[in-house]
Amino acid sequence: MADEYDYLCKIVLIGESSVGKTNILSRFTNDEFTLESKSTIGIEFATARSVEVDGKVLKAQIWDTG
Repeated sequence: MADEYDYLCKIVLIGESSVGKTNILSRFTNDEFTLESKSTIGIEFATARSVEVDGKVLKAQIWDTG
């Protein structure tokens, strides 16, 4: 069954190396935090949870840059 949503919000995490962008993605999507994560090479993304606001379903797609 395909995901159903009214709006897709694409969020791009940018910033200096080793500041926690990957952990923000991991915490939001999997509720995990790793103190010893490796640097991202390239780009990773995950589709996070959906939220309903005023009868509309919003889905967040979060992109983690290296």
